[in-house]
Amino acid sequence: MSCDRVGNLLLVKFSNKGASDLGIYVPASIVFWLLKHLPANRDPNLVAPPAGPQITQQDWDNPYTPRAQYVQCKEMPGALRMHFALDSKEDLTVVLDRSNVELMRQIMMMYTKDLIDLDAQ
Repeated sequence: MSCDRVGNLLLVKFSNKGASDLGIYVPASIVFWLLKHLPANRDPNLVAPPAGPQITQQDWDNPYTPRAQYVQCKEMPGALRMHFALDSKEDLTVVLDRSNVELMRQIMMMYTKDLIDLDAQ
């Protein structure tokens, strides 16, 4: 993940088994919603996932990167299914195991100081 300079979205890059990496822009409002609804890991034996794909300036400059309009999540045994409605491509559904969910949650937490929460009260 990488944050834009304005603080209104993250560029999230997913590494897929058997396919190329895929990047999407996730608005700060979705990030803050996810942080409110993703439970923190309580398993001290959870193994860290492999390193994710690198995000470069070329990823930011790609004019075909879609933007998430909203996300729907469904908790499954040992995993989380996330369905992103995208603005310019077919919707994206990803299934993340518990270690990847925790990694995503921790990275999003790191970016909260850089993102603007327009719904904060």
